[in-house]
Amino acid sequence: MKSVIGPKMKTASMAGFMAVAMVGVGFAAVPLYDLFCRVTGFAGTTQRADASAMVGEPVILNRTVSVRFDANVSPKLPWSFRPEHPRDTVSIGARDMAIYIAENNSSQPITGTASFNVTPVTAGKYFTKIQCFCFTEQRLEPGQQMRMPVLFYVDPKIMDDPDTRDIKEITLSYTFYPVDEGKKPS
Repeated sequence: MKSVIGPKMKTASMAGFMAVAMVGVGFAAVPLYDLFCRVTGFAGTTQRADASAMVGEPVILNRTVSVRFDANVSPKLPWSFRPEHPRDTVSIGARDMAIYIAENNSSQPITGTASFNVTPVTAGKYFTKIQCFCFTEQRLEPGQQMRMPVLFYVDPKIMDDPDTRDIKEITLSYTFYPVDEGKKPS
């Protein structure tokens, strides 16, 4: 018995299937890329630790690293944003805290959100944030100034990696962007 579906129909069906598959991959790309970056530290993506899950004494090495704090603001956001102290020397494995200061220079309340990364990018998978203002949106009233903490540590495993064990300085960089408050959350 001969097939009723001709070669043109098979080709059209295959092309349709491929188009649907590509749309599916397109929707999955962002969460998969985010997961990949969090697991590998790719592009300077830091790790995130839950403070309540951290039990016992941390392993603190007799080695320090300099952490430089960088702050940027989108031109679309009328805020001032800076680290309280631009640099700190931390013991590897020890928890440390940095404070950033943001101020709304406009006459309107504005909500902002911060993106972040670490350089050198190879250090990202060893830089762990326990608490950070970047985990949530920040709303500042007109003229309001806010001190925003970042609680972090550099994982001692950084010393086991031949690509990172000689790092002397890590830069933690944030950029604040306005939140489009007219958009519906997805």
